Amino acid sequence: MAGEMHPLAEQFLSELAIQRRASHHTLDAYRRDLFRLHQLALEVTPDITPDTLTTTQLRRGLMQLHAQNLAPRSIARTLSAWRSFYVWLTRRGAIAYNPAEPLKAPKRPRTLPKALGTDQMAALLNAEPGDDLEVRDAAMFELFYSSGLRLAELVSLDWPGGLDLTTGEVTVTGKRQKTRTVPVGGQAQTALLAWVAARPRYAPAEQTALFTGRNGTRLSPRQVEKRLERWAQQQGLGMQVHPHMLRHSFASHVLQSSGDLRAVQDMLGHASIAATQIYTHLDFQHLAKIYDAAHPRAKKV
Repeated sequence: MAGEMHPLAEQFLSELAIQRRASHHTLDAYRRDLFRLHQLALEVTPDITPDTLTTTQLRRGLMQLHAQNLAPRSIARTLSAWRSFYVWLTRRGAIAYNPAEPLKAPKRPRTLPKALGTDQMAALLNAEPGDDLEVRDAAMFELFYSSGLRLAELVSLDWPGGLDLTTGEVTVTGKRQKTRTVPVGGQAQTALLAWVAARPRYAPAEQTALFTGRNGTRLSPRQVEKRLERWAQQQGLGMQVHPHMLRHSFASHVLQSSGDLRAVQDMLGHASIAATQIYTHLDFQHLAKIYDAAHPRAKKV
């Protein structure tokens, strides 16, 4: 955790937490990035505070991060945090202009989210569970793929909580405390009913968590990750599978079938359509592979 910072930075973080309902993960990232800004100010002179740094000094700070081999993505995130802080200062009248505005983030290679193909998903999910804990795992993975949940959303589910197996819906609270309701498919409902029947053997009466471990406590995100890795190995997928890949696969496959970007945005809980548009590139890749394999004049001579 970053050390002590300028009082204005602390006020900014408090507003993020209270008014914008930023998650702990987001607040930790902002704190680290603003602490870099605080350190940069101290390097210039002990009398300069982050609210009085110039564009030239900020640019030099970004160059230092690059020299420290910080990844372009991390530098871009740091610059974004600085900009947000300076926008906040400008609105408060603490500074006359935003010195971070003219700065440009380093270009970073565009990486597409990894998604499983439909055949791979079938191989992963069609396996018959053995013991009760595998029944639980099957229910988790079916729900991931059926409803496009985030890992944090899945482990925070309670029973019955936001899960309604009669109507086939699940209600979750995602980023920035935004609540959304998404469908639960038929196969996921069947898998969940099987786990709900077995759950009392593991969860004490006072336990509200939907997915619990052998000892009756709520599963952690890391436990879910390890169980999915193990499950994928058992099914012979020959690749490392992590929970977010199931969310990516959900988005990619629904978009391929429906072409409805707005609907996918709503189901994923994206605040911006730009975040969902990345899946149009996955869809194009899928179509390009079909084209290359089928079109008589697609191959290079």
